[in-house]
Amino acid sequence: MFSQLFRSFEHTAFRLETRDHYRSANETEALRQFVSGEPVGMSWFQNWLIMIREATAAGRRFARVRVVTMPLTDYSRFAIFCSGHTSAVGEEIRYLRRDEAAGLPDYDYWLFDSCKLVRMHFDEAENFLGGEIIEDPALIVQHNYWRDAAWHRAMRRDDFATE
Repeated sequence: MFSQLFRSFEHTAFRLETRDHYRSANETEALRQFVSGEPVGMSWFQNWLIMIREATAAGRRFARVRVVTMPLTDYSRFAIFCSGHTSAVGEEIRYLRRDEAAGLPDYDYWLFDSCKLVRMHFDEAENFLGGEIIEDPALIVQHNYWRDAAWHRAMRRDDFATE
């Protein structure tokens, strides 16, 4: 489902991320390396970077707002590190402190071309369970509003990372 949406959107793919940790087997070792202060192997991330690079080279936009708790968790610091790589290939990332996110949903979602909405589901251990395609036009409009509100309030990745 996701690979088709990521490859088929025409203009913009936007994600709101609201969790302070995500559990993913493919990044476990890189996270351990980062937290330990070791050089971080990024081979696990290459397919994602290639997809973003190809999409942005074709004129499509990847954008993301991450809602984060202060002080940052190890995972959030790791995500800022990784976002340096995605920013370099064209993804636009902004950060929003949780205490400034009032009125936004407390769950993650992807919005493709402002009209295809996928709500992300996770279990209590932060494992990704899958995405739910939402087709209700009123809910899609609401999520467009939340996208715009989050983007307006959030700080550019490079500015946030240097704070």
